[in-house]
Amino acid sequence: MDAETSPHGRDPHPREGLPREGSAHSPAHGLPARDRAVPDAVTTPPQGAAGAAADDGRPADDVTPRFGLSARLLVLTILFVMIAEVLIYLPSIANFRLSWLSDRLAAAHTAALVLEAAPSGTVPDSLGRQLLDSIGARAVAMKIGGQRRLLATREVPEAVSQDVDIRKVGVVPAIVDAFATLLVIDPDDLIRAAGAAPMGGEFVEIVVEAGPLQQAMWRYSRNVLLVSLIISCITAALVYLTLHVLFVQPLHRIIANMTAFRANPENPNRIVRRSTRADELGIAERELAAMQTELASMLAERYRLAALGLAVSKINHDLRNLLNSAQLISDRLATIADPQVQRFAPKLVLALERAIAFCETTLAYGRAQEPAPDRKPVSVEALVEEVRDSLGVAPDGPIGWVTAVERGLTLDVDYDQMLRVLINLVRNAVQALEGRAPNDPARDQIRISGRREGSVVVLEVSDTGPGLTTRAREHLFEAFRGSTRSGGTGLGLAIAAELVRLHGGEIGLVEGTLGATFRIAIPDRPVDLQDRRDQRARA
Repeated sequence: MDAETSPHGRDPHPREGLPREGSAHSPAHGLPARDRAVPDAVTTPPQGAAGAAADDGRPADDVTPRFGLSARLLVLTILFVMIAEVLIYLPSIANFRLSWLSDRLAAAHTAALVLEAAPSGTVPDSLGRQLLDSIGARAVAMKIGGQRRLLATREVPEAVSQDVDIRKVGVVPAIVDAFATLLVIDPDDLIRAAGAAPMGGEFVEIVVEAGPLQQAMWRYSRNVLLVSLIISCITAALVYLTLHVLFVQPLHRIIANMTAFRANPENPNRIVRRSTRADELGIAERELAAMQTELASMLAERYRLAALGLAVSKINHDLRNLLNSAQLISDRLATIADPQVQRFAPKLVLALERAIAFCETTLAYGRAQEPAPDRKPVSVEALVEEVRDSLGVAPDGPIGWVTAVERGLTLDVDYDQMLRVLINLVRNAVQALEGRAPNDPARDQIRISGRREGSVVVLEVSDTGPGLTTRAREHLFEAFRGSTRSGGTGLGLAIAAELVRLHGGEIGLVEGTLGATFRIAIPDRPVDLQDRRDQRARA
């Protein structure tokens, strides 16, 4: 094995000394077929919780998971520690093999000093065999200059299975050769190892049997496996306990609380307790507590509104009959010629009409769902004029009326529903202006404008009144909370917003205007080109 040898220490020019590597067991031929062909095991995945639920006839949500988060953490922790141990074992077994050969070479180094110092041929064969037994080698040779000298040998080996040059071994080749030594070659095969030589020699080499090295490597592997299992169990237990205390138990507490809260969200005792933890789980608990508190409040409010709607529905029939009777009596009072009666009768009639309209509006809002709009092209000018007539805003009345609608502007809407929207908005404007009586048409005005912006028609209803309060702005379009005046219910704006949304439009309050300005944007319906072609073809 010269300096010109390959990384595995093979001499391309054999001379006297130890024989070259035999071709039958050369590593260049790779692993034997019986060692390479390992069939894959076919396994059937275990049946999960869902399958068990199906067999038992129970819903999957009611089945406790058999392989929960804690068990998965434990198994994964052991698995990852074992993977780490395997990654450590690969270079360690290669290093153990090289260390074992290095120890034999160190003993051969000492023996070479003794054999080289003795005169040629004066070392008895018995002493040479004792030296070989102490080394555990079959032969010892040394290269000095350009010649190899066989210092001691039991018998000349015919072939070797592996060549190892301790002076220059790469990491990956060392790992590959170590597993070849452990799994591929037979115990009776020979290994040639080369190392530094004494007394100016280039290298000293020994030939050893693979059996003792394999036994030592198997003992080392069993020890590593035992230590790895102990370390894995201890590490897995520590990691499992830590994760269980820090993460799994809080998660179980949150899950249990969510399940209990779902069963009875109105119970304030079911709201999760706010945590003092500063990590992500603490934030999750605090956010969950806030969400559950808001949800419980919303549910309580919805229940109150539902109870209110039910109560109104029960009394509506009798109340409306009473109001109709009062209206008939008020109509008779209007025929009396008494000046006092003539003065107060119109106001009484108007108050009764408003009371009846309020009952009908409340019931209309309490319906489960508004009907889908029957959209047709509608003239905006005619729609605005009917709104004015419905609310009795006279041209010469105390409240001014301004209309600024583009000529010929049409709106693709349900006529009755859009009429309700505009009536609710204009009625609020009229009530806001009447609160500043006596009214002046030059100061107290209602303005309705309309224009087209591409495929969207924009309507604006504005007044010059006092505007909306802060509370009304915060709860705009919310029933019973977003009233624009004292004593109101906010149903008018809520109904208007619902009807506009049914048309795919938007309604909102325009900021920075005098009084209150509501803007309505209604898009045109998408046109089906195929239907349009069919209509033209039929025409």
